[in-house]
Amino acid sequence: MSYELRDHTADVAVEATADTLSALFAAVADGLAAASAESVPETGGDRFELEVAAEGREALLFDYLDRLIYERDVRLVLPADHRCSVVESDDGGGKGDADPGEWRLTASARGVPLDAVAAREIKAVTYSEMALERRGDEWYAYVVFDV
Repeated sequence: MSYELRDHTADVAVEATADTLSALFAAVADGLAAASAESVPETGGDRFELEVAAEGREALLFDYLDRLIYERDVRLVLPADHRCSVVESDDGGGKGDADPGEWRLTASARGVPLDAVAAREIKAVTYSEMALERRGDEWYAYVVFDV
């Protein structure tokens, strides 16, 4: 699993690859943390958990990253050291056989207090140029954040 920050006009982008979809979501979230602070302390901060559900993989990634930004603002922490589990439910959410399955994410992050890092504000995740796809033997994502 890896990520790289990419220059993107007035925004910042994260490009990530991983062997699994769950690891890819964690890598993009780690990229968000790296884009938010020049360095993240190796220790400190309490882990917190969260769950997100959406009707598609891209929507799930967007909603997950948006939730991390929300958690940062509410908890006054920089979410770091992400762990994710992404699964697709094929039951259609109980809405009938014709409906698609729902994507679910269960995750945790270490909340590093914002006063312990030199953080810059990431305002929002965007759908602009978002990519989430399987490429050969690995998963690939590209996400642009508004700064």
